[in-house]
This record gives sequence, structure tokens and C-alpha cells, in this order.
Amino acid sequence: MGRTAGAGKNNDKNTVASLAKGFRILEAFSARQPELTLAEVARKAGVDNATAFRFLNTLVQTGYVERVPDAKLFRLTTKVLDLGFNAIAHSDLRTQARPILRSLVGAINEAASIGVLDGSNILYIERIQAGLARLGVDTRIGSRVPAYATAIGHAVLAWLPRAAQIAVLEGQPRPKLTATTLTDLDALLGRLVQVKKRGYAVSNQETVPGLYVLAAPILDGDGVPLAGISIAAPAIQTSLKNFEAAGAQPIMEAGRALSRALQASGGFVHQQSA
Repeated sequence: MGRTAGAGKNNDKNTVASLAKGFRILEAFSARQPELTLAEVARKAGVDNATAFRFLNTLVQTGYVERVPDAKLFRLTTKVLDLGFNAIAHSDLRTQARPILRSLVGAINEAASIGVLDGSNILYIERIQAGLARLGVDTRIGSRVPAYATAIGHAVLAWLPRAAQIAVLEGQPRPKLTATTLTDLDALLGRLVQVKKRGYAVSNQETVPGLYVLAAPILDGDGVPLAGISIAAPAIQTSLKNFEAAGAQPIMEAGRALSRALQASGGFVHQQSA
């Protein structure tokens, strides 16, 4: 069945023409023609030179296109790969993680999550939650939480080089989210040493009052952190000591299991956003 005239108008209202042009600019480049002049980009994208110039300048500023030195040419940067790699990697990680996350949620643990480092934040890409609403916890897939204040953040950062740790921790202000949030840089770096030595991170109500969290890293074959996995429980249901005693081994085993699965499948390419 063909489209009606009304359908075309509705679609126009729900689209952003400039965004579509931006993608046509990116799609002008190919394996056979990886470097193009301004005029070539304009011709292949179906826009005039002035429009191509504005879009290319914007893409250069955002890091997706670069100018070829000593030539009037443009080419894509590897940042373009992040979009596809992240989609593939996160999709595979979520698929592998779901049964493990479900197994971690029970009478005490009311949530289990997978998060990846995204700049100075942790981006939650999968979560199983059976409670926590009474604590006002609204973490869901796509939520971002500052890495310095999260157990997953500590579990990921602990396996990064010191320079990378500092860059992430200094990447944004570090206000106290709760009375127990650790914000001092030296204290945070010291904690990361402890986390790596112990094999897991502990959060004592540092992101949300009344919430205990344990997290472990998900590592590639070279020991580089790909993501973190966590479990959370309300403080009113258990003590921190008992929560840690009961949950430390399972969360580390879950991290190791996901690490092995992803290493075997080759399904995760770690790309951290700038």
C-alpha cells in the first residue's frame, strides 16, 4: 500500500533535516574514497559547497572528521567507529549478562546491573530490579551516574592505569551525593588500590542513602576493564558486613564468568567516550 499525502507530512514533522544531511556528509566517504575535497563531499551528499563546509567544520570540531595535513582533503576519524562498535559491544554484553543478573537478584539483593565507563560517568546498559522503589532509586538502562561515587565506577577504574584514573576522576566536579560519598582525589585513588587488591568494590550508601552496593570488573584477556557488574541491597534489610560477606564471592564470580564469555565470543570492543 502506498503512502498517503498526510503520512508524508507527518513524517516531515518528526524528522530533523539537518541531522539527515549530517549523516549524508559522513556517508560520502567510503573505503574506495576515504579522502575527499569539499566539492566532492558536497556533490556526493547532494548539498551545496557552503552547506558542506558548515557540516564538515562541525564534524571536525566534534571529532568525527579531520583535515588531511598539507592537502585540501577531509577524511573520517576512528571516532566514527565508536557508534557501531558500542552498539555491537553493548548488545552482546547485555545478552550475555541477563541470565547472570537474574541469578544475582533475590531476597537480599534487589537489583543487579551492568555499567560501562562513559567519560567520567557510568552508563547503565542492563539492569534487573525487583525492588528499591521505596528508596527512591530510579536507575534504569541509559542512566548515567558519576563514576567517582559508584561501586561500578570504582570496580572499573581500579583496573585502569593511574593517569587514566585521575583523568576520569578530574573530568567533572565531585560533590557529595550523600553523607558518605568520598570526594577527595587522593582518598579515591587510595580506595582504588584497595579495590584492585580485594577484587571488588563496596559502596556504603555513597550514591543513594540507604543503599549498599558491591561491584566487580568485567575484564578482557589483557586485564583491561570492559565494564562492571553490581548488586544492590537496602541497608534496612542487612548490615554492610553481612551484605559484603554474602555477596562478595558471587559478584566476583559473575564478573569472571562474563569476562570469560566475552573473551571467548570476541563480542565486546571497549570504546570509552571522550
